[in-house]
Amino acid sequence: MKLDITKATSFVSENAVNSLKPQVVAAAKALEEGTCAGNDFLGWIHLPSSITPEFIAEINSTAKTLQENCEAVVVAGIGGSYLGARMVIDALSNSFGQLVESNAPRILFAGNNIGEDYLAELTAYLRTVRFGVINISKSGTTTETAITFRLLKRQCEEQRGKAEAKNVIVAITDAKKGAARITADKEGYKTFVIPDNVGGRFSVLTPVGLLPVAVAGFDIAKLVEGAQEMERLTATDVPFESNPAMQYAAIRNALYQAGKKIEILANYNPKLHNLGEWWKQLYGESEGKDNKGIFPAAVDLTTDLHSMGQWIQEGERSIYETVVSVAAPNASLKVPYDEENLDGLNFLAGKGIDEVNKMAELGTRIAHVDGGVPNIKITIDKLDEKGIGQLIYFFEKACGISGLVLGVNPFNQPGVEAYKKNMFALLGKPGYEAESEAIKTRLAEW
Repeated sequence: MKLDITKATSFVSENAVNSLKPQVVAAAKALEEGTCAGNDFLGWIHLPSSITPEFIAEINSTAKTLQENCEAVVVAGIGGSYLGARMVIDALSNSFGQLVESNAPRILFAGNNIGEDYLAELTAYLRTVRFGVINISKSGTTTETAITFRLLKRQCEEQRGKAEAKNVIVAITDAKKGAARITADKEGYKTFVIPDNVGGRFSVLTPVGLLPVAVAGFDIAKLVEGAQEMERLTATDVPFESNPAMQYAAIRNALYQAGKKIEILANYNPKLHNLGEWWKQLYGESEGKDNKGIFPAAVDLTTDLHSMGQWIQEGERSIYETVVSVAAPNASLKVPYDEENLDGLNFLAGKGIDEVNKMAELGTRIAHVDGGVPNIKITIDKLDEKGIGQLIYFFEKACGISGLVLGVNPFNQPGVEAYKKNMFALLGKPGYEAESEAIKTRLAEW
């Protein structure tokens, strides 16, 4: 993986990035030594290097059981409990379904919304296939996921019988406590543990992400290998000048201090759409607190050049752009020659589709920089397990450093509790009587 910040540094004051070096290095050291805010959630820092072949074998063994007994597997989870897995699976999958030679079941995602139509359509589809469930919840009481698992558990047991259903339901949850743990132990499900010191948005390299990716038929050992490589390349003994995580954290904060309040993550490969969704949670939930934080947005290019391109080119200059680029495609397809040439595209005949795409990427970057948008570029060699593993750890490490430089605790999320209190009060959940009285007053205003 390569990081290029040269088209962003010209938008900040001279030496602005280097002036942040002491803070960035100190933040990286605080992460390493566990002396920073949120230090009880730093288990992800050396997670890649701690993953053993035996652990990967256990994950793959469970994945094989699901593959052999299921036509579809539903991953029930929300936030970090599904975004990482979905990002990896979508990036590596055939865009129009699983490859013919793959025996992997179809991977479906639920428990990430409270859409009645969505769940009704899901349960109707599941009546047509033999399915299993991966239930991902540390507590087992997260509303969206808990509702979904109630439905899926009952349907799976009705389809297969309780004895067989327990063999295709896997719980990824707390080691000892919580409703999901109690249910798993009672029913006899295979379980994996969500480490106490790894927050949800940093959990993709735990069983939370690794099991669904393995069930989908991909090489999790290679994914981990890519993350391990990036763990070494971003370690505290790697100098600031050649440390990509430190450099990215520094330029982000320099641009923020210069008034660039919005970061747009752009990709030029439609398979990377959910990289943007995962990245938005990682940075939004980590940095958006204490009335601070860069707003994370994402676009799919060239598609969104025909919708958001005008705003990026000439809108308010409060933005900068980070482009994730894939150096080489996995396929080969050329523009054909056409005798009539009515579309005027014969000048492209014989060129690879990716070459055209790369020129669109370069031309757009030049136009955006000329239009006043700082541009950061991240390049991976190929869209494969190793490349995605590198991106995952790079963004995680840079996020931790960047949040500390910003002056927030990157590992908590106190703001997400506000809506839950209101929702539970409105629904009459036991224990929320005081909130119910308060919400009645608010309802009069609404």
